[in-house]
Amino acid sequence: MTEKVENIAEIRIFLRELKKHSSYDFCDYSDSSIMRRVSKILNDNKIDMDQLITRIRTDSEFVENVVQDITVNTTEFFRDPWMWKELYKNYLPSLKNKKIINIWHAGCSSGQEVYSNLILLNELGLLDKSRVVATDINNEMLKIARTGVYNAKYNKTFDDNIRDVLECGEMSADVSVEKYFDISEDDGTIRIKSFLRKIPVFKYHDLVNGDIDSIKFDIIFCRNVLIYFNTSLQTRILQKFHKKLVNRGMLILGNHEGVNGFYRAKFSKDGPVYIKNSAYTFQF
Repeated sequence: MTEKVENIAEIRIFLRELKKHSSYDFCDYSDSSIMRRVSKILNDNKIDMDQLITRIRTDSEFVENVVQDITVNTTEFFRDPWMWKELYKNYLPSLKNKKIINIWHAGCSSGQEVYSNLILLNELGLLDKSRVVATDINNEMLKIARTGVYNAKYNKTFDDNIRDVLECGEMSADVSVEKYFDISEDDGTIRIKSFLRKIPVFKYHDLVNGDIDSIKFDIIFCRNVLIYFNTSLQTRILQKFHKKLVNRGMLILGNHEGVNGFYRAKFSKDGPVYIKNSAYTFQF
């Protein structure tokens, strides 16, 4: 049985039922993203759309599984190494004079990006004053992030990416993969060192409808998340980020994401970073 969802009307019905029978609202996700993921859910469970909607109405445990399937995103250590090297050399050092550095990783998935950033902060001597909150809607991904243990086979680009960043010629003389990771050849796992694992607070958060800490952030990471949202929802999320950033705070998006049109006056693009323009504020 191979099901491929091509009828957007069916998707709308599914999303309304999911919203009605859970706390999740995916109605403003991009059509193409939702259609791909729902097609996979149908095929994995060997059901059709009518059966899917029936189970959404009657099976709360199944609803949670569906949500996990919709929200699973791939991530890597030091994804796009050039961006991390730019952060290390040209942007993170600007935070050295702050007493506390507040950082939010929104849509952190299984945490590799969070730990990548912590490594750079440690190399710059900024780790002890960094307060890091990392959030996601997918509880299974958060469990992995908290343990800091990853399958080396899954992270196929781990070795190339991390060595590319750590051996860029800018780091301290004692930097090495072994300084931050325990790598087990026996079970094929990568484990983050405990001194890094204790820094971030990983917690559940719905980026669409949820609120976050009352503090303002110096940096917000939200990489490769907005691409799954339609234009209207992207606008809402960018408003939220602008409100949560300090003046001149940094927003870091994915390579294929951007702040365009109306928002060019509210963020200034500088390399891989969008800097909050303090001349503008939002009212909600």
